[in-house]
Amino acid sequence: MVTETWRLLGYARRYTLVLAFAVLLMMISGAGRAMLPVLLKPVFDRVLEPSSPEARVALPVPKWTGMKLYLDQLVPFPIHNVWTLVAAAILMVFFIKGIADYLGNYLISYAGLGAVTDLRQKTFDKVIREEHAFFRSFSTGRLMSSILSDIEKIQLAVSQMLADWFRQIFAAAGMIYVLVQNDWKLALVSVTVLPFVLLPTARLGTRIRRSTRRAQDEAAQMSEILQEGFSGHAVVKAFTAEAAESAKFRRAAQRFRQASLRYIAMQGLPSPIIEFFGAATIVGLLTYGREQIKTGRMTTGDFMSFVTALLLLYEPVKRLAGIHNIFQQAAGASQRVFEYLDRRPMVCEKPGARELGAFRRSIEYDNVSFQYPDAPNGAVLSGISLTVNKGEVVALVGPSGAGKTTLAALLLRYYDPTEGVIRIDGADIREFTLKSLRRQIAMVGQETFLFNDTAEANIRYGRPEATKEEVIAAARAALADDFIRELPHGYDTVVGERGAKLSGGQRQRLAIARALLKNAPILILDEATSQLDTESEMLVQRALANLMANRTVIVIAHRLSTIRRADRIAVISQGCISETGTHDELVSQGGIYQRLHELQSVDWEH
Repeated sequence: MVTETWRLLGYARRYTLVLAFAVLLMMISGAGRAMLPVLLKPVFDRVLEPSSPEARVALPVPKWTGMKLYLDQLVPFPIHNVWTLVAAAILMVFFIKGIADYLGNYLISYAGLGAVTDLRQKTFDKVIREEHAFFRSFSTGRLMSSILSDIEKIQLAVSQMLADWFRQIFAAAGMIYVLVQNDWKLALVSVTVLPFVLLPTARLGTRIRRSTRRAQDEAAQMSEILQEGFSGHAVVKAFTAEAAESAKFRRAAQRFRQASLRYIAMQGLPSPIIEFFGAATIVGLLTYGREQIKTGRMTTGDFMSFVTALLLLYEPVKRLAGIHNIFQQAAGASQRVFEYLDRRPMVCEKPGARELGAFRRSIEYDNVSFQYPDAPNGAVLSGISLTVNKGEVVALVGPSGAGKTTLAALLLRYYDPTEGVIRIDGADIREFTLKSLRRQIAMVGQETFLFNDTAEANIRYGRPEATKEEVIAAARAALADDFIRELPHGYDTVVGERGAKLSGGQRQRLAIARALLKNAPILILDEATSQLDTESEMLVQRALANLMANRTVIVIAHRLSTIRRADRIAVISQGCISETGTHDELVSQGGIYQRLHELQSVDWEH
């Protein structure tokens, strides 16, 4: 826990001055709470003593001040005047304590929330920059649960509980000081029970931490089921799987409930333990005090001041035990977050990576091989060598799973090759910054992703600084302007999650407009028309023709009709390039391409 706690507190470093002032205020608050038993002594010894028509009072001042102020050396005080003085002191102490407590609590919460916000932002920034392999390993639901739910547990600890921790620490210190001032021997005997309380609490902390991690994992599982169920609601309905999804969620919710109950059962143990030992101590003190008062060795005020301080000490101890458990919970929740932050990315920039300038000559795959990290026994690509010259349209065809999309993903550095090199203008793409590399490449895929934002915002996603006129020009070139203007609010219409309010052809044309506005010199088209009907495909093909003009294009396609006019076609089979040439050359060679062409010709005839 220590490591995680220090790491969490490290995020509060830039709030050091705020925290220092808050700690000072909490010290004042703790001192104010400790003054209550001190002020009770004159109440019991003077104000409530009926045999004293007139009393002189000594206000206790801490020994470390080197003095003791006796009011009875100055002037005799009638009882009602003594009470007036004590009552005014009580009101003043609690007024100052209240202000210090309020401001200290606010400042610590301010620093804590700021630190947690910084941690959440850093976690999101780290995750959003991870390579594709990371997102293949962690589901969206689990990532969302970590950034939201796990960090919420941390937020509770470092904002609300951190303030309470300082409050109780200083209150306990003040009470111990008062006990020692009254009778240090009796104080020593009274607090000997604390180790019997604190040791079991500390041992419980490790188990609480494990149970918290288990509960958070179950919460992540629920989040995953929710995300999949809601995103795939159409599939759920089509297969009448509502009951199955409900049962799946119910099982996850029950596992979360059991894990949470284990945590609650352990978290609640310290409180009754502390209360029992506290009651036993008080019973012993009452027996002892009764005899001391009878023999005159202790006044009623002395005893009540001591007992009150001891009672008030047990409350901070009990609260600190609970806070310790909450910090353990936060440490357990932070484990997954720190796993993300500590993960070494598989795709990263080299130190001193340089900017990629304007694309001038060629893209070269030089003996490139690749296998996915989570499938180490199967190579997806093996010994691929291919050159795409500036201005060329090169098509990649082949059966599903041959590695066509992977080849394009390597150019974008979603992954790095296991072997071989990819070069742009003769330089290894790993020499360039990721941002400058990807700025040179636009991509339109078969599964168009649109954000739940306006049509205009989706088009300008790759170039936020673009003017409205440039957005409209890109939409016109993509043949999207007409249907956008027919939307309820035109370019300001929110298109829904993943563009749910648009048809497939409309989503694709919006994606083409987005790529047009980016105006990158290299274009990747990955099955951009495979899921469209004939009419939509015609519109999209016209839009793609506008997009492909004056660009270097890599086209991935199953439909051979879309790549007939490519400058070169590379046929990929079982991770290797088996044939290259133009459409006419490959059709006459009698290889895989001819067989694919004949199969699709049969489909067209039917």
